[in-house]
Amino acid sequence: MCTHRFAMVVLIAALALPMAGQRRVPKDLSGVRGFNYQSGEAIGHAEFWLQYNPTVTERDLDYAKRLQLNQIRVFVPYAAWEKNKEALRKNLLHFVRAAHIRGMGVMPTMMYKFGEWKDESAWPNARPFVADLVATIGKEPGLEIWDVENEPECCSLPPTPDNRLRMEHAVYMAKLFRELDPVTPVTIGATFAENMIEMGDAVDVLSFHDYSATRAKIRANIETAKHYAEKTGKPLINSEIGCIARANPYDVTLQEHMEAHVGWYIWELMVTGNWGTVHGVFYPDGTVRDPAIVAALLGFFRNRGDSFVEDVPDRENHLTEAAAKNKAWLAAPEADWKTGLDLAEFSANLLEAAQLAPMHNPPTRQVDLLRSGSPNISALRSMLETFTSLLEPYQLPAGDPRRSRPPGFIR
Repeated sequence: MCTHRFAMVVLIAALALPMAGQRRVPKDLSGVRGFNYQSGEAIGHAEFWLQYNPTVTERDLDYAKRLQLNQIRVFVPYAAWEKNKEALRKNLLHFVRAAHIRGMGVMPTMMYKFGEWKDESAWPNARPFVADLVATIGKEPGLEIWDVENEPECCSLPPTPDNRLRMEHAVYMAKLFRELDPVTPVTIGATFAENMIEMGDAVDVLSFHDYSATRAKIRANIETAKHYAEKTGKPLINSEIGCIARANPYDVTLQEHMEAHVGWYIWELMVTGNWGTVHGVFYPDGTVRDPAIVAALLGFFRNRGDSFVEDVPDRENHLTEAAAKNKAWLAAPEADWKTGLDLAEFSANLLEAAQLAPMHNPPTRQVDLLRSGSPNISALRSMLETFTSLLEPYQLPAGDPRRSRPPGFIR
């Protein structure tokens, strides 16, 4: 009888334990290959959900699948929920299920009523919003992590008093999510690793962002984050990396995080109307901003080491010939439009193949635009002058050893 009573006491005590003990927290997130997402057609996060297009979503997730990406971070704003709750529920459910079918987990990132974090007495107002999201997707197998607030301390290190209040708001929201969803882990997407540490006790998963401009700084931030993660035993991710305008190239930051075995989410998958000028991999038609980003996502990086082999685009005299033919066309009193376009295309292909020209406006794109329009000799002349000036520095003089075959070559 005593044994039975003791067992009952143990059972009751176990049931009385915090629900966090049942939380589905992964031990290791180093295998996360993720991306932040908004469709390329949408202007903002609220518009994305309110004008949601399932076909577009599935198209974009298929692009991501081709790159073997496995996690998605997507922003869910209070404004969309407030305007059309039923639509948001329906669209969010489709999104999570479409991702799950493709082997991708979803980390919804919360955006609350604008400015409400400034009034602590208003913080409980978010409960119906949170509760509705939990009720909608809380039991979906595609739901991985709740990101309860994005960069609450943005962008100060150390935080200002205002930033600290917003960090307190993020901690409050983490507790609310943990209360309403006893299973799904929570995180806070901190702007800096140091601020992630300050909020670390409130989360199940540690998350920081990094857009540093040097490898040394990227490595230092990773080391800071990893040291704290090892100390606390909590899994770690970086949920925002990659920006061409912050000297944080995708291939550099991806290589550093991969080699450090830290899971990551790039900002962002699509070239959007919001951040497309400085972020993004795919255009809506499936073309890409820069093939080097695609290669890096698949773990292939540019050679910057001692084994680097310098390109010799004039090895077989084609570059010298191209420059000479361009000059002859430019000197002709009545230059032929089609011939000039073909010369421009040949030059553009040499420039791009040997990486001799800036690619922010690819030379081949410039040629294609001219081909698709009405004949414009003046524009073609200007283009050929520019292309020729880019080619000429790489001409090899007669007898240059780089024109010969390597020593010991046997045909």
